[in-house]
Amino acid sequence: MTRIDLLTFMRSHHYAVQSSVSPSGSPQSAVVGIAVADDLSVVFDTLDSTRKAQNLRHNSAISFVIGGLVPGDERTVQYEGVAETPRGKELEHAQELYFASFPEGRERRSWNGITYIRVHPTWIRYSDYNKNPVEIVEFDSERLKQVRQEHSRDISTQETNSQHEP
Repeated sequence: MTRIDLLTFMRSHHYAVQSSVSPSGSPQSAVVGIAVADDLSVVFDTLDSTRKAQNLRHNSAISFVIGGLVPGDERTVQYEGVAETPRGKELEHAQELYFASFPEGRERRSWNGITYIRVHPTWIRYSDYNKNPVEIVEFDSERLKQVRQEHSRDISTQETNSQHEP
């Protein structure tokens, strides 16, 4: 499985179950709309008064389950990462990525307390139980580092090619 294969699967799902941990240690989960960047980071919006936002301010550890909800399709991504609230140009980039998947999200920008969360992966497991034998592919920290380097090379190549165009 390549980064592109993983991206294609993740981007085919617009919603995920997101989980965080409260300051008292209790688990909390919610369905959120997600957008996935080329570097496998995930962006979603929420209100800063929600439990997930409060939890992530206290503890940035987060997880998602993506897929697995379509009858007859037993493919999922388990995703663990670190959440942050982007600012400035990074916020603008995160919003544009999110709005590409959820155009109606632009209207929510005016909501009091709307916030955008970007998550960088620390571990990902893709599982495909439709196959025999089952396909399970893990992206641990070392493999994710390689994915980020591949993504950086892709960007550099695109920039170089665009500079040479007439």
